[in-house]
Amino acid sequence: MLNHAFGDFFHYLKIERGLSDNTIYSYKRDLNNYLKYIQKVTEKDSWDLVTRADIIRFLHSLKDDGKSSSTIARTISSIRLFHQFLIREDVVHQDASLHIETPKIKRKLPDILSMGDVDNLLNIDASSPLKVRNKAMLELLYATGLRVSELINLKTSDLHLTMGFVRCFGKGSKERIVPLGNAAHQAVETYINSGRRTLLKNKKDEHFLFLNQHGKPLTRQGFWKILKAIAKDANIKKEITPHTLRHSFATHLLENGADLRAVQEMLGHADISTTQIYTHVTKARLKDMYKTYHPRA
Repeated sequence: MLNHAFGDFFHYLKIERGLSDNTIYSYKRDLNNYLKYIQKVTEKDSWDLVTRADIIRFLHSLKDDGKSSSTIARTISSIRLFHQFLIREDVVHQDASLHIETPKIKRKLPDILSMGDVDNLLNIDASSPLKVRNKAMLELLYATGLRVSELINLKTSDLHLTMGFVRCFGKGSKERIVPLGNAAHQAVETYINSGRRTLLKNKKDEHFLFLNQHGKPLTRQGFWKILKAIAKDANIKKEITPHTLRHSFATHLLENGADLRAVQEMLGHADISTTQIYTHVTKARLKDMYKTYHPRA
């Protein structure tokens, strides 16, 4: 019975909630640990027998294993959603996850690149089809703040170069329109007219925008390897992830006077409090600059 409810829950997330495969995978990762605990430690075979005390003991076990506050908070969120689903489906008669406190999380400021680092990273010698593609990808990421999953899932039909914007589908398959800058426009146009045609290898039915050397859609892992290699060539010392360009996009916009609501819309954040983290980044950078350059700091 325990496993059966799990299968129904993930089906609900995909079909009714329209969540992406990556989001569903995160729920599975959190809840599989929870399921194992209920099966092996409590030895209960029905969700109706699971109590609030069982959930609290499970969360304490995560803390004992050294899991971070953010991991525990995310797990609590997953457990809550799952138990709400059980109530809705009449699998259980009471919600065992009610009134469980979420640990306070100290929000870590995202790492961003300086303008100089961005210039170095984007200074790619586009001398081959793959390098033309790489330049187009990074220019597009920095110009739009897209998530990597959104970037690699772009279709050629999502580009509207004449109008100067790109259409993408974010979390929960929510559509949004993001404007393109001149540099990204030019890099992507060059890639479509030259690099992509070479990479296609006569596969006329391939609609994904960014392709690997075999003419197939690029993967997250493939993009991650490309980015690490480009960052190394650009002599960027700080740790850089695919999300670093998204963070830099948002921070640089706000530093130059962009409206917070506009940045929220371009990033595809459902809640403006998520976007507000970047205002803290700009304040922190101002303090650092002050301490570095003011003679009496």
